[in-house]
Amino acid sequence: MPRRTVPEPFALKVGTRIRELRKERGLSLGKLADACYLSKGHLSSVEHGLAAITIQTIERLAFGFGVPPLYLLTFAADDERAKTAELLREMSNAEVRKIRRRIQEETGVRVKRS
Repeated sequence: MPRRTVPEPFALKVGTRIRELRKERGLSLGKLADACYLSKGHLSSVEHGLAAITIQTIERLAFGFGVPPLYLLTFAADDERAKTAELLREMSNAEVRKIRRRIQEETGVRVKRS
């Protein structure tokens, strides 16, 4: 698939999110590209919304960041669930477990295992 010359709006939103996460972690484009097994040029195109990214690319990026893919496609400004996901991303796994248990106790809602 050829590279776009004009960013597609959602691809640009995802690319901006990826750039924010990269900068938040103090990673250069090259370091993240290496960690994700992507070329630096492709990663740059992704960040600028010019590349059509695949599920495999999302998976590789999530691996490189050490986060679930959800965090690459969640935008805190969109809704309350996304804001909550952003808060959870900042917490340790132990803190997240405590919050999950508390939510389950208060609501009775359980996560179904697949």
